[in-house]
Amino acid sequence: MKPSMVLVGRPNVGKSTLFNRLTRTRDALVADIPGLTRDRHYGHGRLGSKPYLVIDTGGFEPLAKDGIMRQMARQTEQAIDEADVVILVVDARTGITPLDKEISRRLRQSGRAVLVAVNKSEGMQHGVVLADFHELGLGEPVAISATHGEGVRALVDLALEPFPEPADEDAESDIMRVAIVGRPNVGKSTMINALLGEDRVIAFDQPGTTRDAIQVDFERAGRKYTLVDTAGLRRRGKVFETIEKFSVIKTLQAIEDAEVVVLVVDARQEIGDQDAHIAAFIRESGRALVVAVNKWDGLDSYVREQIKGSLESQLAFIDFARFHYVSALQGQGLEALFRSVNAAYKAATADLPTPQLTRALIGAVARQAPPRNGLFRPKLRYAHQGGRNPPLIVIHGNALDKLPESYRRYLEHLFREVFKLQGTPLRIQFNVSSNPFADKKAPDDGRRQRQTAAKPNAGARSPARAGATRKEAAVGKPKRRPVAR
Repeated sequence: MKPSMVLVGRPNVGKSTLFNRLTRTRDALVADIPGLTRDRHYGHGRLGSKPYLVIDTGGFEPLAKDGIMRQMARQTEQAIDEADVVILVVDARTGITPLDKEISRRLRQSGRAVLVAVNKSEGMQHGVVLADFHELGLGEPVAISATHGEGVRALVDLALEPFPEPADEDAESDIMRVAIVGRPNVGKSTMINALLGEDRVIAFDQPGTTRDAIQVDFERAGRKYTLVDTAGLRRRGKVFETIEKFSVIKTLQAIEDAEVVVLVVDARQEIGDQDAHIAAFIRESGRALVVAVNKWDGLDSYVREQIKGSLESQLAFIDFARFHYVSALQGQGLEALFRSVNAAYKAATADLPTPQLTRALIGAVARQAPPRNGLFRPKLRYAHQGGRNPPLIVIHGNALDKLPESYRRYLEHLFREVFKLQGTPLRIQFNVSSNPFADKKAPDDGRRQRQTAAKPNAGARSPARAGATRKEAAVGKPKRRPVAR
């Protein structure tokens, strides 16, 4: 079991910068704006001699009573209760503040091992800088610079010193990444909390509550998953803030890095173009897809039929995905939703044997032959698998570049039906066989050209030779006798 290291401190002291330094990633959003991080953000530590987990938290204000700041404080308190060691990050250039003292008091009450990291101390005399922070009563402070990496390795070694070397590291290759995406305020965070059975991420009745892509590891029915809670995607014309632009980038990256994407739409809002744009990006990325129509509870039968009709018209191009009508707040329909997630992952990573693919291809051609193109009809010879997630089927034959798009769709639906590839996009690639002798001349022509080049006048006769030939012909010719009259 890896020890967990939690980064705690007031807003804008450099916790997310230190998180990125410890994990050697850029997973946490960093900007000179207080309160940017809100949820707990987990990562695997890659700086130091021992493996460990790093948890980034939002700005901690223990005395907050309500609103989003209270939700952030609750998340930080949960992280402290689960931590093996707490790193209190303070600002060397600002000095001790009343909020630093209040946080220190809360940490002393927790009973956890605490280290004080005095950040932004580059270019300063460490003895002078650290003197004031002894007042916090949490032991010897450590001067660091998260931006430049100064003193960070010593901080990690000191924090992990009490913990033994783990026997082996946890395997990560068999963990399925599931990204939860959608427009703002459709219930993505509420769905993750319902799946986990706890308030793991902040679910607040305000669009834009989630700003970063938050990864949550959990186990369900003996299988390991990583859920990724993402920021809501609005139309490009409505994205003005720099923070939101970075949040959109993180969401798109989370889609591309996931094995399965759950697109959450709001049943109580009109299914609009933005839902279709998000679904189109998921399809273009080749990710397996499940659609969750949230807030389904409390709707009458007429409204439900209207919503289903709107979904069929707006999202007809993702007919390979399964649709589930759920209520994340009530926990309804989530069990069936996750069964479809597992089925979509299985379809996206399925092995498609070449003999079975070729037999399916032959059967498809026998059922409906490709249309003629001029005097010739394209000929499909055999098929094999060219990739997974999404499945890629490569078809070889003649004149395949003349096949219409409708026939490609026909083959796609047939392969999906034969191999039960529900929940994943399917890509078909046509490889056209070429004539190996198309650019070569006949051997006789080449030989004749070489002979002509060696004897330029071989085909012409000299006058003397022409005369000799006539004499030779005349010698053997019998004389003509005169005819008697």
